[in-house]
Amino acid sequence: MRCAAIDMGTNSTRLLVADVEGSGAEADVKTLERLMTITRLGEGVASTRRLSSAGIERVCVVLREYRGVMESMGVERVRATATSAARDAENRDEFVKAVEDALGFAPEIITGEEEAALSFLGATAGLDAPGPFLVVDIGGGSTEFVVGTDKPEGLISIDVGCVRVTETFLHSDPPLPDELSNAVQVLRDHMADVVREVPGVRDCATLVGLAGTVSAVASIEQGLVEYDRSRIHGFRITRSAAEDVFRTLATESLEQRRFNPGLETERASVIVGGCIVLVSVLRSLGYDEVLVSESDILDGVVRMLAAT
Repeated sequence: MRCAAIDMGTNSTRLLVADVEGSGAEADVKTLERLMTITRLGEGVASTRRLSSAGIERVCVVLREYRGVMESMGVERVRATATSAARDAENRDEFVKAVEDALGFAPEIITGEEEAALSFLGATAGLDAPGPFLVVDIGGGSTEFVVGTDKPEGLISIDVGCVRVTETFLHSDPPLPDELSNAVQVLRDHMADVVREVPGVRDCATLVGLAGTVSAVASIEQGLVEYDRSRIHGFRITRSAAEDVFRTLATESLEQRRFNPGLETERASVIVGGCIVLVSVLRSLGYDEVLVSESDILDGVVRMLAAT
C-alpha cells in the first residue's frame, strides 16, 4: 500500500511517501520520497500563544507542493499531523482550516503522548541496536522521551525545543553566558521531571536521538558538505562531541554559524537552543553517546496507516 505522512512541526514541515507491506513494527517499508522544508510555524508562539499569519502561509505553500507530489505518486492513504506549535496556539482552528484548504483534508493536532508513541515506533523498528531504548525526539517546541523495548512502556513530553529555548532565553548574538546558563538551568529542572515521571529513563541500553538538532550535530561532527542520510542514520554522537559542537556554535555569531559544514542555513538561528537540549539530556541522564535515527514520527505514521 502506498502511504504518505505529513508532519507540521514548530520548525519544519515534512513529507514521507512509502510503499508499506504489513503493519506496525514488522512492516516492510520502502521509502519513495522524503522531503523537508523549514517553515517556522511556531515562530513567536511561545510568547504570543498564536500562530502568525505568515507562519501559517509558509506551511500552506509547502503543503500545496506536497499535495502535488502525493497526487503524482498515486498515494492511497495519507495522514497529516501537527504537533507542539499547533497544540499551544489559541488560533489553532484558523490553522486547521488553512491546512484543510491546502491539502483537501483536515490535519490532526496530536498530543505529546501520541507524538512520542509514533516517534518510538518509527525510530526503533528495524534498528540495529540492543533494547530497551530511550527515544528522545527534540523538536522545535517540545521534546518527547519514550522508554521501551518492543513498545512504549513510559513516556513524557516536555515543553522545550530548539525554537522555544532560543526565543525564551537566547536574545543576544552570540548568546551571553548568563543567557546560556539560565537556559541550561531550566533544562536541568525539566530533566529532573523526566527522571521522576519515567522510570528506567537512565537505565536503557541505547539512547536514540531524533529530529533536526540531532541530525545537524551528527552532520557538523562529520563535516558533511551535503546531507547524506546513509552517513547520519546510525551515527553515534559521543557526549564529548556534542559538548564540543555546542561550545563552538554558542560562541559564534549567527553569521559565523552559517559557515559550519553540515549546518543548514535555515537552522543556524535555533541550533544553539537545540544543542542545549541535547547536552542536557546526555548530562542529566548519564549517557555517553546517542545513536542518531533518521526514522521518526513520519515512519511511525506510515506503519500505522497500513494497519487501518
